Amino acid sequence: MRSGNAPRYQGKITSWKDEQGFGFITPNGGGPAVFVHISAFVGRAVRPAGGDIVTYHLGANDKGPRAEQVARVRSRPATKTSSSRTQHGASKTRAWIAALGFLGLVALCVVTGKLPAAVLMFYCGASAVAYAAYAIDKSRARKNAWRTKENTLHVLGLLGGWPGALVARQVLRHKTNKASFRGMFRATVLINCGCLAWYVLSQAST
Repeated sequence: MRSGNAPRYQGKITSWKDEQGFGFITPNGGGPAVFVHISAFVGRAVRPAGGDIVTYHLGANDKGPRAEQVARVRSRPATKTSSSRTQHGASKTRAWIAALGFLGLVALCVVTGKLPAAVLMFYCGASAVAYAAYAIDKSRARKNAWRTKENTLHVLGLLGGWPGALVARQVLRHKTNKASFRGMFRATVLINCGCLAWYVLSQAST
C-alpha cells in the first residue's frame, strides 16, 4: 500500500485497448509513456478510453513504469461517448438479428424436411459453446491472464458456433477492432453457410 504522501502525477490516456484491458498514459509535461491496466483504476463505473485525463501514483515492474491507483479527472467528450454507445447498440441489434435470422432459417428447413432436427440442435449447442468461449477470453483479457487462441475461436465458428460468436463479439465488445480477426471471422461464416447451403441443395436434388 502506498503512503498518502506519495506524489500523484497527471496525464492523458493516449492509447487504450479495451478488449485487452490496458493502455498507456502520456504524462503532462512529457516523458516516457506509462503502462496502465484496468485493475489499477480506483473507480470502474465507466470504462477508460483514449483521451481520458487521469491522475496516478507511479510504480514499476520488470517492463518499466506502471500507473497505480489511477483516478479519472476528466473523460472524453460526452458527445463522442454517446455516439459510440449508439453505434455499439446498433451493432448488437444487427448481430442478434443476423444470428436469430439464421437459426430461424435453419428451423424452417427442419420443419419443411430439408434438414434433420439434429442440425438445428447442433447449431444452438455450438453457438452456446462459442459464446462461453468468448466470455471466458474476455474475462481473461481483463485480468491479464492466459488467453484463448484465436484459432480456437475461429474453429468454433467454422464448426457452426458462429451465430453465438457473432452475438458475443458485440455484446461483450470483444474481438471487434482487430481487422485480421474480423476478416477471418467473416471467412468462417461464409464457409460454414456455404457448406450448409451445398448440403441442402444436394439433398433437394436427390
